[in-house]
Amino acid sequence: MKVFVAGGSGTIGVPLVRALVAKGHDVAATTRFPEKEPMLRQLGATPVVVDALDAAALERAVTAAAPTHVIHELTALPKTGARRVSDLEPTNRLRDEGTRNLLRAATAAGVQRIVVGSFALIGSAPGSPTDGTAGAAQAVRSMETQVLEASRGGRIEAVVLRYGLFYGPGNPATDELIALVRKRRLPRIRNDPGQLPFIHLDDAVTATIAALDHGSPGSVYDIVDDQPVSFSAMVTEMAAVAGAPRPFTVPAWLPRLVSPYMSRLFTLQLPLSNAKARQELGWKPMFPSYKEGLRQMIAHAA
Repeated sequence: MKVFVAGGSGTIGVPLVRALVAKGHDVAATTRFPEKEPMLRQLGATPVVVDALDAAALERAVTAAAPTHVIHELTALPKTGARRVSDLEPTNRLRDEGTRNLLRAATAAGVQRIVVGSFALIGSAPGSPTDGTAGAAQAVRSMETQVLEASRGGRIEAVVLRYGLFYGPGNPATDELIALVRKRRLPRIRNDPGQLPFIHLDDAVTATIAALDHGSPGSVYDIVDDQPVSFSAMVTEMAAVAGAPRPFTVPAWLPRLVSPYMSRLFTLQLPLSNAKARQELGWKPMFPSYKEGLRQMIAHAA
C-alpha cells in the first residue's frame, strides 16, 4: 500500500517509517525541517517538507503522494517530552487545526483509511481537567472527534489509537530517564497511587501497522501493555535493571510543588486494557509489561 506518514520524523514516526518500508510499503513521510530530508530518504521513504498548519501546502503534498492510507503522528513536543503545560501548546494546535487540514487533504485525495495516534493519558482520562491541561484535553477530543465523525459520515475509514506512555530504545525521554536513574537524580514518590499505561515504542509501531489493515472503521483502541504501573515502580525497576542505586523517596507534595503538570500526569489512575486491540487488530505486545521492556531497553543502551 501507499502510506503517507504525517509526522514521519518524530519519536514514533522514525521507527514507524522504518518498519513500513521493511514490510514493502511505498512510504511518504513529512517533516517541517529540510535538514531531516536525508534521514527520511535513508530510511527508504520519500521525504515531504511541509507544515501541517499550511492547509493548501498540505493538500498539495497529499495529492502528489496519492496515498491509499494516511497515518497521523503530528506533534511538536520537546525532544525529551513535555514538562509543563506550555510545552503542549504547539501540539494542541496540530491536534486541532492540523488534523482538520490533514483530514481535508486525505478525503480530497480519496484516501481509504486514516490511522490517528492519540494519547491515552488525555484521551482516556475520566472527567474534565480543571488545571492548565484543559487545552490539551480539548485538542485531543477535537482530533478524535473530527476523524470519527468523518468515518461515520462515510468520507474515510478512521481508526484512533490511544497510545500509553512511550518508552524504549530510540526514545529521547527514555535515554534521559536512564541517565537520571544512574545518577540517582530520579526519585520515587512515597505511596505513589499512580496506575499508568505504558507501551514499548516497538509495540506502538506494530499496533499502528496492524491498524492499517484491521480494526473496524470508527473504532478507538487503547495501545497499552498488559500491566499498568506507578511511575515510582517503573523508576525502581529501571534502577535495578540498570545496576544503579535504589532511588530515594520524596513526599507526594514535593513533585506537586516543583512540577504540577508532571505530578498530575504521573499520579493518574488509568488501568486501561489492550483486549480490544488484541482481538480486533490481531496484535499483541512483544513486551507484555514494563519489566520485560526495561530489560530490553537497558540491554540496548549498554
